[in-house]
Amino acid sequence: MQVFSDEYFMGKAMDLARQAFEEGEVPVGAVVVADGKQIIGKGYNQTEKLNDVTAHAEMLAITAAANTLDAKYLRECTLYVTLEPCVMCAGAIAWSQLDRIVFGAYDAKKGYSAISNKIIHAKKEVFGGIMAEESEALLKEFFDKLRT
Repeated sequence: MQVFSDEYFMGKAMDLARQAFEEGEVPVGAVVVADGKQIIGKGYNQTEKLNDVTAHAEMLAITAAANTLDAKYLRECTLYVTLEPCVMCAGAIAWSQLDRIVFGAYDAKKGYSAISNKIIHAKKEVFGGIMAEESEALLKEFFDKLRT
């Protein structure tokens, strides 16, 4: 099976963010990838649809991946998410033992790194800023629409 690039999988997460946008949700999408090869979990924000403040893209993708593997730990997996995870999602990432986290736009107000980088274990690989401009543009469009 072919190994794909970070941009390829972030593109898949962006597709999910666009779906969230179309459904009136904050446009954030996430995928969990096993061994750099296969998407095993997907999610996009559904807090409005499910009336659940915990229904963030990352949480739904992590749950889907755990169900796919029939395991609670996601070792040798990477989470791709279009926006820096919040503290709640960073905690779930830590507990699920994902090896890598790749995110798009930084979130200066609610991103976990605004509180503490220690939420995610120091030995985990974290990369921010991948396709950040696309993610920021979609978020800006969403919030501009809300304000009009």
